[in-house]
Amino acid sequence: MAGEPDRQPALETARLTIRPLREADREPLYDVASDPMVWEQHPMHDRWRRDVFDGFFTECLASGGALAVIRKSDGRVVGHSRYGPFDPEDGGAIEIGWTFLAGECWGRGLNHELKRAMLEHVFAHVARVDFRVGETNYRSRRALETIGAVRDPARYDLDRYQGRRVVQLYYTIDRESFASGPLAST
Repeated sequence: MAGEPDRQPALETARLTIRPLREADREPLYDVASDPMVWEQHPMHDRWRRDVFDGFFTECLASGGALAVIRKSDGRVVGHSRYGPFDPEDGGAIEIGWTFLAGECWGRGLNHELKRAMLEHVFAHVARVDFRVGETNYRSRRALETIGAVRDPARYDLDRYQGRRVVQLYYTIDRESFASGPLAST
């Protein structure tokens, strides 16, 4: 393994360009995020609100791992994803998350395409990728399961949002299961 991964790579798939997030993406990404359906099951269910989104976007920019997802067919920003901090322990691990796509992209295989590219990139550097997802975010949990992520029942976080308890579950994919799983390159 070649050390710490580039957390803001430029990646290409058949239908997507994935590149580092920049300030100029704020308005196009808000166009996507302003749809309340995108956040319907998310623990931070009000990210469609301008003030909440702006705080989230600013945090993403500062993270050093945020990516804009652009649809090649029309050059439109259709989503976002992010690499979390690198953990060098036990062969290396990184979190992928903060992902959302425009509703028009759902059910079209674009999340699989995005995650395959991100996982292929990072597995040159880490042994494991983690995903955290809200316990009641069934759409995202199902999406993780369809890409081969497995829930780790021993790991979870308890948070609070707007005075309510939020349970964050952990899913993982390791390098070996990715290589033989549903996103494996053929």
